[in-house]
Amino acid sequence: MMQAVEIAKPGGPEVLTLTDRPVPVAGAGQVVIKVAYAGVNRPDALQRAGAYDPPPGASDLPGLECAGEVYSVGPSVTGLSVGDAVCALLPGGGYAEYVATPAAHCLPVPKGLSLKQAACLPETFFTVWSNVFMRGGLRAGERLLVHGGSSGIGTTAIQLAHAFGARVFTTASTTAKLDACRDLGAEVLINYRDEDFVKIVRQHGGADVILDMVGGAHIQRNINALADDGRLVQIAFLGGVKADVNFVQMMTRRLTLTGSTLRPQSDLAKARIASDLREQVWPLLAAGRIGPVMDQEFDLADAHAAHARMEAGDHIGKIVLRVG
Repeated sequence: MMQAVEIAKPGGPEVLTLTDRPVPVAGAGQVVIKVAYAGVNRPDALQRAGAYDPPPGASDLPGLECAGEVYSVGPSVTGLSVGDAVCALLPGGGYAEYVATPAAHCLPVPKGLSLKQAACLPETFFTVWSNVFMRGGLRAGERLLVHGGSSGIGTTAIQLAHAFGARVFTTASTTAKLDACRDLGAEVLINYRDEDFVKIVRQHGGADVILDMVGGAHIQRNINALADDGRLVQIAFLGGVKADVNFVQMMTRRLTLTGSTLRPQSDLAKARIASDLREQVWPLLAAGRIGPVMDQEFDLADAHAAHARMEAGDHIGKIVLRVG
């Protein structure tokens, strides 16, 4: 048996409850990881609230990323052995002492990084790489606008875009958050509480790519902020899932509106993202050119406090649970 945090019923952070569960068994193509640290992400809170069901066959436990050691290896797995230090994208189940995941979704802990730091990588790096670079097609010299630049997703997007030669614009709610974004490579800093991001971005020629988690009324404003041939990439809808949109602009200025969610994608699609990251991004991590931005760690039993901090919106970077 193992300790795990389950969602007792849909609700606020207080419904996260410590419990005992059987240790999972590695199936074909899977490994079981002895978890040292688990990352805390916005989709975990959505699942806890009853707004984001796990895909068929996935664990009902929250937790979409972790770092630790390979505990067991299932049939047909190659390239991984018991004892290997890995970080992994998970279908669920990360808030536990052990978790099963496809071996192809595991990546080595980058040289120079601790297990705690490595636990912050998979969810945000898979998400940013697949959306900003694969779907959004960001190229060197282009302008990227990142909303919520001090979040885990935001700090990752700023660093990756800057490392690959893009100009980065970002929004955040406080001077401290914007200062952190500047340190990561953002050159245009916008306090969305008292500044109009559309006006500021348009003064610089418009954004070639926008990464947005807000949705709602932001959708039309994002369209207004795009340069001709720009791409709006939507990865969440914290401000609402519906909006009135002027599609004439999309046609006359040749705009692309796209986006994705990571969790429901096929194992093969996630394996392809992992392969890209291993080849193009992991060397940057090992060289110290980019890295996770850490906010705070909590014990597994205090997962409710970790969720409360995330939802308060005061954090800068990633929150993790200490498990092993």
